[in-house]
Amino acid sequence: MKRLFVWFPGLVLAITAIAITALRLPAVQDRVVDRGIERMLGQLADSDALFADDALRVLLCGTSSPLPSPDRAKACVAVFAAGKFWVVDTGPGAWNNLALWRIPGRRIGAVLLTHFHSDHMGELGEFNLMTWIDGRDATLRVFGPPGVERVVAGFEEAYALDTAYRVDHHGTELLPPETSRMQPLPNSEGAAAPTVILEEAGLTITMFPVDHRPVRPAVGYRFDFAGRSVVVSGDTVASPTLTVVSQGVDVLVHEAQANHLVAKIGAAAMANDRPRTAKIMRDIPDYHTSPVDAAKIANQAGVGLLVFNHLTPPPPTKLLEPVYVRGVANVRKEGWTLGEDGLLIELPKGSDSISIRSIN
Repeated sequence: MKRLFVWFPGLVLAITAIAITALRLPAVQDRVVDRGIERMLGQLADSDALFADDALRVLLCGTSSPLPSPDRAKACVAVFAAGKFWVVDTGPGAWNNLALWRIPGRRIGAVLLTHFHSDHMGELGEFNLMTWIDGRDATLRVFGPPGVERVVAGFEEAYALDTAYRVDHHGTELLPPETSRMQPLPNSEGAAAPTVILEEAGLTITMFPVDHRPVRPAVGYRFDFAGRSVVVSGDTVASPTLTVVSQGVDVLVHEAQANHLVAKIGAAAMANDRPRTAKIMRDIPDYHTSPVDAAKIANQAGVGLLVFNHLTPPPPTKLLEPVYVRGVANVRKEGWTLGEDGLLIELPKGSDSISIRSIN
């Protein structure tokens, strides 16, 4: 046994040295690159399962807030139903996640914006551009409360030169200019009361108002498909309308701001002569919901699974996640989870089961 312990580390070092030497050879490098490309392209087919009509699926493509995070994109939730994926908010970094997960952009159904803070719509131009490049066959529908027209017009103008360059370079057959555009679909009724804004191939999407004052209007969305349901809250304080709309849903994806941690950041900022940061930390608790309050809402609505999203501040490590959700278990012992980028929730048709896994 002693000889084994002496011999084994030497063998590991020898194998490592051989591998490092081999990787310096062009033929070996090329083979590794070829295998990587084959694997990357092969994964495109794997994503087809997400579009199967046997379940309603929810993928978190961005779970952070405006505060920086090395592992989380800004706000984005993708819902897979009716053979397409429907994107609630397009926060910065979210498209990069979807591209890394090999989600075919051409199968986008629409973008649905909850409000017009930058961390919720900052990457709308990339979503439009990349889904067009991947072969989207129509203009991109962009739903939202009134004001979405201005947002769409701004992004289209910002990307106008880029779009023209790509058409000139690749040709109109590959990139038809007529499908490069976005179609804003403002809905004032949905910003005032729950309103069905889309019915398509068995999918129903309802827009409803939430309270994110002074941001007005702000909305959330409910998706119903194959007998299953999910609500995405957007940014809000505890909202009676949201609680009513969420009655009995399978999944509630609700924003959650850990105000006890926000207060700590504010105090530290003031102690370190950063009054601007301290002021912002004092301001933001009055238009967001704490994890504990979100758990109370889930209980009142009889929600199957509560998913905490739009995390402020985003937990930097797994070790700090229990601090973030402190007190939640006292209100809701089970039926909740802290969201992370790549979290996939599957709601099978004809069942009340809920499965959770990571797509990463």
